[in-house]
Amino acid sequence: MSSRRSSRSRQSGSSRISDDQISDLVSKLQHLIPELHRRRSDKVSASKVLQETCNYIRNLHREVDDLSDRLSELLASTDDNSAEAAIIRSLLNY
Repeated sequence: MSSRRSSRSRQSGSSRISDDQISDLVSKLQHLIPELHRRRSDKVSASKVLQETCNYIRNLHREVDDLSDRLSELLASTDDNSAEAAIIRSLLNY
């Protein structure tokens, strides 16, 4: 038995996740990530799924930052008392 598996088997029963559960979770995650979901092959390694998930989350963070910057610029160019400014502030959670 590998050291990773033996250390996992020493964990308490409440925090233990079976290999089948991990496989199921990785499969579900694979279907949530657009880059992996578009692929024809169902056989993608767990490490590839996790790597693509991290990349996807990084890209989402970048998109949120870009949109926040654009909204901030738009807010700066509008009248503070306008309806548009109120909408932009609500989107930015001001």
